[in-house]
Amino acid sequence: NRYYYQSRIPIKDALVLAKSDDPAFRRAWRKRIVDHDGDESGYGGVEKWIQLAEAAGVSREDTIAYKGVLPAVIFAVDAYLALVRDSSLLVAVASSLTELFSRQLISLRMDRMKLHYPYLEPGLAYFVGRLTQAPEDAAFALDYVTKHAGNREEQEQVIRALERKCEILWAQLDAIEHAYVVPGIPPPGCFLPKGEA
Repeated sequence: NRYYYQSRIPIKDALVLAKSDDPAFRRAWRKRIVDHDGDESGYGGVEKWIQLAEAAGVSREDTIAYKGVLPAVIFAVDAYLALVRDSSLLVAVASSLTELFSRQLISLRMDRMKLHYPYLEPGLAYFVGRLTQAPEDAAFALDYVTKHAGNREEQEQVIRALERKCEILWAQLDAIEHAYVVPGIPPPGCFLPKGEA
């Protein structure tokens, strides 16, 4: 489920790039696409996420085909793309500010995954990379919105964009919890953990 979100991030970043007339901004922002899609080698965050899925026992083929992704996850992720596509550059950049909190969350996730799922450790390269990438990305986005939200209305737009992105992330988590925790009813055709099929 999370791979669907990860695979859409470089598309979101391309939408942001297309909104800017400033070559310096575009040069800085395109780093995000390279971070996720990789350079010529193709080894970026998306490929690292596939490796995490493989470490968890999900095949590369099923992962890249989005096999078993929850409909509500697709809906939430597509809402994020629509938010970026249909908004101003300021709002699109502001929607990425959730990365301000990423370093601490990534560290916590890695610690817990190593503790509870030690077999995943070979697939944690994505998180290791994001420990440095996310703070850099967040600092750039925060600097941009600080400089470009010049009045109260624009500042409110920035706040609302961040709130909306948090709602989108929560919608994904709610869908996953509903399907796999409480009440634990995955929709037909969606991923089932081994032993529950």
